[in-house]
Amino acid sequence: MDREAAVARRPRGRRTQILLAAAEQFHRRGYHQVAMAEVAAAVGITAPALYRHYRGKPELLRQAVRGGLDELDRAVTAAGARPERGPVALAEALAAVALDQRALGTLCQRDARLLPAAQRSELRRQLCATVRSGAGQLRTARPELATGEAELLLWSALSVGGSLSYHTFAPPRRRFEQLLSGLLRGVLEAEVDTTSDAMSKRRVDEEEPVGRREELLAAAVRLFDERGFDNVSTDRIGAAVGIAGPSLYKHFPTKVDLLAAALVRCRERLWHEVAGTLAGPGEPAAMLVNGLAAYVDFARRHHHYLGAMVSETERLAEPDRTRAVDFRRDFLRLWVDLLRQVRPEYDKAEARIRVHAMFALVNDGVRHPAWRRTGQPAPGLAQLAGIVLGLPGAA
Repeated sequence: MDREAAVARRPRGRRTQILLAAAEQFHRRGYHQVAMAEVAAAVGITAPALYRHYRGKPELLRQAVRGGLDELDRAVTAAGARPERGPVALAEALAAVALDQRALGTLCQRDARLLPAAQRSELRRQLCATVRSGAGQLRTARPELATGEAELLLWSALSVGGSLSYHTFAPPRRRFEQLLSGLLRGVLEAEVDTTSDAMSKRRVDEEEPVGRREELLAAAVRLFDERGFDNVSTDRIGAAVGIAGPSLYKHFPTKVDLLAAALVRCRERLWHEVAGTLAGPGEPAAMLVNGLAAYVDFARRHHHYLGAMVSETERLAEPDRTRAVDFRRDFLRLWVDLLRQVRPEYDKAEARIRVHAMFALVNDGVRHPAWRRTGQPAPGLAQLAGIVLGLPGAA
């Protein structure tokens, strides 16, 4: 009788249910906005019962990310069991994981930064091992690829799949999977031309900020992007520019105001440098190509601003958050409308999916480890982004 009662209290798969609920809540609202009691309520248990399964919220986050990466690794391994299908099997496997694990992109890129360094490194090693495995499969199917090229294509494909984390709409599952599989196959089958991107031949340097206020904005946005807003103290920001932490308040009333000012600066630059190219006079296809080149250039020079814009907007206070969301919506609409002029066969849903995928591929691509070490951008980035958008002649 006691055994039956215990089974009733702890149904099979309870830990999995908890992880799924936590991943969804972290994804939707951000790690710091979610309480353990809310995760417990989503599963239908009490907070003390939740602590019997997981020691605390950091452990819950770590296991949620690990669980998603385990699913990714299983999918890549399964694709490797069908070598005769080559990149097609890999694209289908990655598409299925992207749809089933839509939270994984934000968990890996936004929330996992908040974990201790050792745990972040562990998760990074797990992901890199999966990428190496997938790259090995790709080289079996495409022996002309160098190891670095195959890994670049795998990372790019993961970025495309992870882009689903950053939008909430979804076409019917079958159509969504077919579209995503096609995008991923286009990336994995790309003939990467490492000489086509003239900008890849020169070192890309960040613009030097002028004045103390600009120095604070640049330092803060870099730290917010790398560590997360809640993990960065005013003392750390001050130290980055050689002043005491409290001196920051001579320039900004609060840390949130500093974040708001940094994101305003990013939006101003992004609109001036990129939106103008998309909205100007000219033939739509040429405008889209020029706009893509402008966006890639902007991302290379201001990747910390873009990273903070993607990950930290929800930390803003109203009405700053509303203005930031409205800007993102307008910026996306500009791309979608222009893309549909160039490719009228795309409906609005497909165009949005492609533009989101392009943003993710570029934003992640400029952070490629080889680029971070040498200052040289990942080769073929604009070409791959063009393939994802479906630009004529990009393949």
